Amino acid sequence: MTARPPVTAVRLMVVDDHPMWRDAVERDLAAAGFDVVATASTGREAITRFAATRPEVVVLDLHIPEPDGVQVTTEIIALHPTTKVLILSASGEQNDVLAAVKAGATGYLIKSASRDELLEAVHRVAAGDPVFTPGLAGLVLGEFQHSAATEVRGDKPTLTDRETEILKLVAKGLSYRQIADRLVLSHRTVQNHVQNILRKLQMHNRVELTRYAIEQGLDGD
Repeated sequence: MTARPPVTAVRLMVVDDHPMWRDAVERDLAAAGFDVVATASTGREAITRFAATRPEVVVLDLHIPEPDGVQVTTEIIALHPTTKVLILSASGEQNDVLAAVKAGATGYLIKSASRDELLEAVHRVAAGDPVFTPGLAGLVLGEFQHSAATEVRGDKPTLTDRETEILKLVAKGLSYRQIADRLVLSHRTVQNHVQNILRKLQMHNRVELTRYAIEQGLDGD
């Protein structure tokens, strides 16, 4: 197995109302080198401890004592928009998934995922990549495409051909490194293009950019 890069700088919080599950996730993440700075069992605890510790990634169950995971996601993103939220839930129901994504979650993983799948998802979410349990990504894409079809939009910002090309690859879920390899560009050049796109579209992060690209139908062939 290829060695993972160091992740000790990534600060995490784990939120789940089941002590055994919460403790197991915390142990797995800590053993993998992540810095687990807080845990919580209720929505209120999560918001209070988030404000005190400011983790970069929150691994969050949806169905926790009030406020629930959707509301916690909303409040966390409002407090600190660059925070990444990875939902780790037993539910794969359409309404739960879409509510979490609309609230600002970067990823959604079903609890049946393996330890390696969880660690990989946290790595990717920490890097800003949207991550979904297989089968859920299509659900999210379909919802945003449907919303786009019924929404009246104003004038669109003008992007260069290269920026549009990169935006399409972002919509397909490729990482910056994969985009660089695909287009035979440096990783930094891709990052610079993405920053220019964000500035033009008046957006703040890759999650917002991915949503916009999907809404514009740029995730197709």
